[in-house]
Amino acid sequence: MEPTEPDRSTGPHGSRWWRWWWRWWRTARGAGTTGPVPPVLARDGLLAATVVGVDLALQALGPTGQPGPNLGWPAVVGWSLIAAAPIAARRVVVWPAVLASAAMVAVPLLTGHEPVSMALALMILTYTAACWLALRPAVVATAVLWLPVLTVNAALPQGAEMPGISRLYLLFVNGLTMLVAFFIGRTVHARRSATRTLAERARVAEENQRAAADQAVADERRRIARELHDVVAHHVSVMGVLATGARRVLHRDPAAADEALGTIADTSRSTLREMRRLLDVLRTDAEPADAELTPQPGLGGIESLVEQIREAGLPVTLRIDGVPGDLDPGVTLTLYRIVQEALTNALKHAGAATAEVRLSFGVYWLIVEVFDTGRGPGPDRGRVGHGLVGMRERVALYGGTLRTGPRPGGGFRIYAKLPMEQLGAATRQGAP
Repeated sequence: MEPTEPDRSTGPHGSRWWRWWWRWWRTARGAGTTGPVPPVLARDGLLAATVVGVDLALQALGPTGQPGPNLGWPAVVGWSLIAAAPIAARRVVVWPAVLASAAMVAVPLLTGHEPVSMALALMILTYTAACWLALRPAVVATAVLWLPVLTVNAALPQGAEMPGISRLYLLFVNGLTMLVAFFIGRTVHARRSATRTLAERARVAEENQRAAADQAVADERRRIARELHDVVAHHVSVMGVLATGARRVLHRDPAAADEALGTIADTSRSTLREMRRLLDVLRTDAEPADAELTPQPGLGGIESLVEQIREAGLPVTLRIDGVPGDLDPGVTLTLYRIVQEALTNALKHAGAATAEVRLSFGVYWLIVEVFDTGRGPGPDRGRVGHGLVGMRERVALYGGTLRTGPRPGGGFRIYAKLPMEQLGAATRQGAP
């Protein structure tokens, strides 16, 4: 199982040892595999077992069918297992495996027996270091593996290791073996790096292509929406002109007024169809196409909203000054959304506090104010949330202004002011 990084907040006794272990593990891993350790150990352990099997088979099939003169089969099997052990750990702990394999050069000097698994381990570890490490660490690992071998070949008397074989021949064969294993590993390393680079380029290109396609779709949707908007605006203008004309001739020529009203009815149905198409164009992929069409909340929903917030645990009072009059549905929806977002933020962030909602309907201005007595904005007060941005866009749509910020006495305040002449309101009661 892969160790996890130690928690720096642990006590001084256990954490010191764990940090040392963690540093040793990261250094030992080198640039080895970052995947799960057990499967890698299982595969490389099977390779090490194969190397041991080859070593023992060569010992048994030798000229005498027996191991060296000074060793029996248990010792030969033991040394073969020890020499092949670094192969099993080569991709989990690269550097300890390299050092252990380099230390095995002392086995022939101590026992007079040179396991074949030792030579195979040197070649496999050289390939592994060249394949998994960067160039400079790979050269260092190769030198650590082969310098002891070449030093022994150069220092021992002529024919001491293999009778009848010259020292230069041994140096040449071992040096050539080292270079072949190293350059095969570097070739695989370069091919893997090129494959990773190509895969990353393909991923980036696919993301760019997807982004370009999404942008093209969005641009086309906006163009279609503008065209449909012009069509809808034309139909609405026609209905306005026809309604004005029908009203003027209603008493003088009822037939002409009836014809105009019929045209208005047909035009209104066509306008509704175009509006549905416009909404389909503007709907994003994340929105369901068959969403339930429920009535949008208005001023009556604010009282229900206040009750819901009270039940959720925030004491809220609602105060209404003036008479709302005949406001457009879009205006009442804007008021509801502002109050909803403000009370939701107060419920989340104000803590133990109270809140108040004030709606003022005057001759020239419509004012909505929501404030609380909570702890005010948190440390990230410079960050503007999506809710406040949505409020500002809704208010700006009707030519109003929005001010948000902490209150002097504590808490948070949201203040929106909309001009009545922009809202289509029929009321002209006293100003707030």
